[in-house]
Amino acid sequence: MNVNENIRAREVRLIDSNSDQLGVKTRQEALEIARTRELDLVLVAPGAKPPVCRIMDYGKYRYEQQKKDKEARKKQKVINVKEVRFTPGIGDHDFETKLKNARKFLEKGDKVKASVRFRGRAITHKDLGREVLDRMAGEVKDIATIESRPKMEGRNMFMMLTPINEKQ
Repeated sequence: MNVNENIRAREVRLIDSNSDQLGVKTRQEALEIARTRELDLVLVAPGAKPPVCRIMDYGKYRYEQQKKDKEARKKQKVINVKEVRFTPGIGDHDFETKLKNARKFLEKGDKVKASVRFRGRAITHKDLGREVLDRMAGEVKDIATIESRPKMEGRNMFMMLTPINEKQ
């Protein structure tokens, strides 16, 4: 924001610290009024005709803005993507173990990328990989939704699972 001498406009619409309009003043007059009140002249609407300036304590204003930004960052939720890898011919016990890990990730609020890696000639049996991913989606449908359907990328087939929000 432009403050005090950094304001370039000749005339400005002036608003004092109590939100009362003081009318259109020259930049010098506005600076003089701000100095007599021991406050700063801050340009708040540079696109207006004439530009709008407010008389305020700029240091206090910046401090309050930083507090608001910090509070907003605290409420922000960081979403991590965890990956669970399978093979097309995965055994039941291995599948259950990986399913348990995926459930743990989803309950914690993370997204899960379930992928099937095809090695060697297994690439010819894409239907087996799709069955593994469909089975995975069926097992976690109570706590997750499918964000993206199973699709191939190189020698891997993957799908994204997102936890169901409590709000819905």
